[in-house]
Amino acid sequence: MIDYYETKSQPITKVMVWQAYKEVKSNAGSGGIDKMSWEYLQQNASTELYLLWNRLSSGSYFPKPVKQVAIPKKGGGERLLGIPTILDRIAQQVARRHLERILEPKFHPSSFGYRPKRNCHQAVEQALAHSYNHDFAIDLDIKGFFDNIDHDLMLKALGHYCSDKWILMYTERWLKAGVVQQDGNFSPSLSGTPQGGVISPILANLFLHVVFDKWMDKIHPQKPFERYADDIVVHCKTEKQAKFMLRQIQERMKSCKLQLHEQKSKIVNLRGFSLEKYPKGFDFLGFTIKPRPYKVKGTGVIKSIPCICVSQKSKSSIMEKFREMNLHKRRKPLEQIANEINPVLRGIINYYHHFWKDDIRMVWFQLNARLLKWVKWEKDLYKKASVRYLKTRYDEKPWLFAHWLLVYP
Repeated sequence: MIDYYETKSQPITKVMVWQAYKEVKSNAGSGGIDKMSWEYLQQNASTELYLLWNRLSSGSYFPKPVKQVAIPKKGGGERLLGIPTILDRIAQQVARRHLERILEPKFHPSSFGYRPKRNCHQAVEQALAHSYNHDFAIDLDIKGFFDNIDHDLMLKALGHYCSDKWILMYTERWLKAGVVQQDGNFSPSLSGTPQGGVISPILANLFLHVVFDKWMDKIHPQKPFERYADDIVVHCKTEKQAKFMLRQIQERMKSCKLQLHEQKSKIVNLRGFSLEKYPKGFDFLGFTIKPRPYKVKGTGVIKSIPCICVSQKSKSSIMEKFREMNLHKRRKPLEQIANEINPVLRGIINYYHHFWKDDIRMVWFQLNARLLKWVKWEKDLYKKASVRYLKTRYDEKPWLFAHWLLVYP
């Protein structure tokens, strides 16, 4: 299978396909419209990957349409994902690895989304740092960004940074592959890049790199910003600056065939003087940055400084997840329940406890209340006896549940 040098009309080697297969396999994504499973591909990897390489390297590979899948949003509504076939994921990973080597050094340092060695916490930390000396912020939301990327502008931006013809050829085919909707009907792709595709994040980053990042560097270099995919925060000194910048950004997006969401894009007054009333904080990547009062030692003067806390939407989402677990209805030993839910708890702790550990104590209290309800149902005990039982288990194994190291029952 591995051949480092054999190529055809396109400079794609067998080893590039094999490496992409191993990377996509580690993510274990679901299959597309051809219903190929990972079990089948593992059993027939040599044959299927050879055929994929043969088509890619000869320029005869044409992707199948993506499968449309709806997932619920935190704030209500649905987000439509486009799931490619497993072989198409591998083909996209081949192109993505090549593109990352070219584009990654060129991306803006204030862009954090879907980039190696960059994460949400770094973006939130930078947003807080800029909030210390900028009293106003603009919280931007691009309306249907992934669905409204113009294909011609996308390919023009890609051609500017990448001269490889095979990348341009296959990217155009992926963009225009079409969608099989949930009702089974085919819909052509006239704009956008489907969320769920392997190559979509880097294409989206490239598009906003040209539309926003480089434009800000050239036209408004004195205005710092943070961008995680299409979530953007711009910092300003005064209300007047913020209003001006919002108008400028609206015009820029419109010229690039994008539109800001009128309700979700807003000016935020963190602690400055303003003639109009604005929100006092903004949500960014699951956290809220807002001013918090503190007393200066020795003087009694009260000042406010921006701080990071977990957003109310995130807390509600976590508690909803606990409700959906239906812990009190599980007829299993407590140790087995702990083994099942601890991966979820550790994920919550690792993400939301990064800045301030006490910020979601009430969330853990609610989880303990649900465990108490399990004791009452399973052991047929009254409340006081259930509390004693749970405290006894805590004394025996304080590490049984991941959150017990933070909030005891």
